Amino acid sequence: MANRNTRQTSKKVASKASKILTDGRYGKNAKSVAGSALSQTKPSKRK
Repeated sequence: MANRNTRQTSKKVASKASKILTDGRYGKNAKSVAGSALSQTKPSKRK
């Protein structure tokens, strides 16, 4: 069985990453890193 990554992106970093993804001034590399950070956040409790 593979080890599971238990590290999670903080709310502060996730918020900044979200802003980077929606802002047109950032390039592909910045958006790639931001997307990666958001993929490591806890799932939203919204339905």
